[in-house]
Amino acid sequence: MKKERSLAGRWLQYGALALFVQLASGCSDRAPPPPPANAAQAADRDAPAAPVSDARLVVAFGDSLYAGYNLDRDKGLAPVLEQALKARGVKARVVNAGVSGDTTAAGLARLAFTLDGLPRKPDLMLVGLGGNDMLRGLPPQETRANLDAILAEAKARGIQVMLTGMLASPNMGADYAAAFDPIYPELARKYGAALYPFMLDGVLGKRALLLPDGIHPNDAGVTVIVGKLAPRVAEALKP
Repeated sequence: MKKERSLAGRWLQYGALALFVQLASGCSDRAPPPPPANAAQAADRDAPAAPVSDARLVVAFGDSLYAGYNLDRDKGLAPVLEQALKARGVKARVVNAGVSGDTTAAGLARLAFTLDGLPRKPDLMLVGLGGNDMLRGLPPQETRANLDAILAEAKARGIQVMLTGMLASPNMGADYAAAFDPIYPELARKYGAALYPFMLDGVLGKRALLLPDGIHPNDAGVTVIVGKLAPRVAEALKP
């Protein structure tokens, strides 16, 4: 019960900061998503000309939580996850395909361009989208449809997926949460995808792990997230 109250308190803080984060992240309804070509080029900026022949290729396809929002280039999710996998004996190249401000619709629009621009089919695609949909109050059925299309495209290409989930902020209301929160586990079951239930697990509400906006992880926060995520990614990459 104490743990539940603590999480609820963190979500209340999350709800209070939601509007600020919309502005800070460029997620306002007045700000259109990046054009697919530009987004894909930006997302693939860290990709090598060709992957190491015996390394697994992982694509982190998501929004600002993947992109390394306001962090040094080597402190974002992709490079930190790559190092964590290396420490676990998993040789992998993790490509940063995160674009800050992306909704699920924007992600779907750039998906094919991003995948077609890779040197080969990835061994695993992490999908982390939907948080900006929720912050903007977009209909959960649209979020579900876009994520469904993303997972369907990955399945058609024979790409294994790990879906990293998001939860609705309490200020969105119980009805919104009831429609939004089940999206990730239900789609993971539908497509046989691995699921990391909540991307901000262990970080939300802990000021020492967050940037001043109170939502995006700082360097230490990314380390915490990767510490929880890396074992699951390593497991998914097993032959």
